[in-house]
Amino acid sequence: MTHPTETGRERPAAIKAVPVRHPGRWVAIAVLAVLVAMFLHLIFTNAGFRWSFIFTSYAPGKRGVMFTEPVLEGLRGTILLTVFSMLIGVGLGIVIAIMRLSPNKVLSTVAWVYTWFFRAVPRLVLAVIFGNLNILWTRIGFGLPFDKQIGQLFGIDNFDGQIFSVKSTDLLAGFVAGMIALGLSEAAYMAEIVRAGIQSIDEGQSEAAVALGMSRGQVLRRIVLPQAMRVIVPPTGNEVIAMVKDTSLVAYVPVTGELFFQLQQVEARTFVVLPCLVAALLWYLIICSVLMVIQFFVERHFSKGYGAAGKARQRLRDIQVEQGGRITT
Repeated sequence: MTHPTETGRERPAAIKAVPVRHPGRWVAIAVLAVLVAMFLHLIFTNAGFRWSFIFTSYAPGKRGVMFTEPVLEGLRGTILLTVFSMLIGVGLGIVIAIMRLSPNKVLSTVAWVYTWFFRAVPRLVLAVIFGNLNILWTRIGFGLPFDKQIGQLFGIDNFDGQIFSVKSTDLLAGFVAGMIALGLSEAAYMAEIVRAGIQSIDEGQSEAAVALGMSRGQVLRRIVLPQAMRVIVPPTGNEVIAMVKDTSLVAYVPVTGELFFQLQQVEARTFVVLPCLVAALLWYLIICSVLMVIQFFVERHFSKGYGAAGKARQRLRDIQVEQGGRITT
């Protein structure tokens, strides 16, 4: 029903909004509910999972396989391998990224070749190769090159120009070989992440900092990298999580003090396959879930000042400046 207004025109009737039907959504929810119910039924009723073997009774008088001492030792090895590999990857990746952005053609070319090679080679192949590099050398050391030839030149038969040396079988084997392989591979990916982060910053800021008398290193440390962290941190967190999973590859080096290797050994001794694999899956889920939570808070910290909330704060600052006052946040 319409009512006349003061101008003599009739006021339009209120619009009756009819909600749009979405039958497809309810069908999808029903299908998902059935699939989830089937999955839970499989987990809790199928005896093949042998949950007691995983959690409570790996053997008479022993805890579940997830909590046995060798597996916990492998868990510590996996965490240490992740930490050291990422330290190598991040540190070397920053250097490679800076070299890639250098105006010097030699440095940029070397950095490009490095990233091309280590991004192209699978990490499993790389880990196995590093585990067998001790075939090439008996000892690896630091000192004068061609020391034997130099000794013969001066008539000294037993001249040794090595300042420090170690057996290659001790260095390029096990944990160290796996750590170096994963670290060098990770450095190629981190170099691209850092390069993208640096290039996301307006060059005008660097030029202004140089005009103020700051050196190139100071500009990078104080101006560029702090702002680039907003772009660098999210993919770096993903790389850390990926590294946790990739540590399982060094079981083929082999690295004995690693989680997946230890569970493989339990599988070989007991001939119980699936529960050992489920135990590995659960440990990786736990570690990666914790890292995802940490990544969330780290990203939130470095995202301060950006997005809708950051824009609102900046607008408040602008208004306060226009009024001649100050605002603190």
